[in-house]
Amino acid sequence: MSRIGKLPIEVPADVTVTLGENNVVTVKGPKGELKNTFNSDIKIEQEGNIITLIRPSEAKEHRSIHGTTRSLLNNMIIGVSKGFERSLELVGVGYRAQLQGQKLVLNVGYSHPVEFTPEEGVQIEVPENTKVTIRGIDKERVGALASNIRQVRPPEPYKGKGIRYQGERVRSKEGKTGK
Repeated sequence: MSRIGKLPIEVPADVTVTLGENNVVTVKGPKGELKNTFNSDIKIEQEGNIITLIRPSEAKEHRSIHGTTRSLLNNMIIGVSKGFERSLELVGVGYRAQLQGQKLVLNVGYSHPVEFTPEEGVQIEVPENTKVTIRGIDKERVGALASNIRQVRPPEPYKGKGIRYQGERVRSKEGKTGK
């Protein structure tokens, strides 16, 4: 049995979960609404404020998707109740970020500024000119935008310059040694 898949999901009081046909699940909460279609083999049952997922057999396909389905559904519930957040740091001389309306403008050592426009449901904040915070209700979208921003200038191992996740440790390499 999947250790993650067999765990019940507890639904907070301010969140409503609607189970539709063909495993279409709609989750509404104070921060917004998310909708997702899950594999029709996995059976989703709701009793009161507890949701359980049951797989039909021990086949490899069913075992592999059991825990994944539970995690995705749990992330939807957490997203509409609390939301998700990713923070990035810009490390380097002259590296800075700023908001122009909704657009994030990064100056990270290129000859031109790099611009990002967030998609609907994701907000970008710049509390300091070297910190960027991404917030939203969909964990996948928040993580994807943070990853795309980090890919503009990933941290390099010699000086540690670049865009990194907050708290990320970059292992430093030793430079060339002369004779």
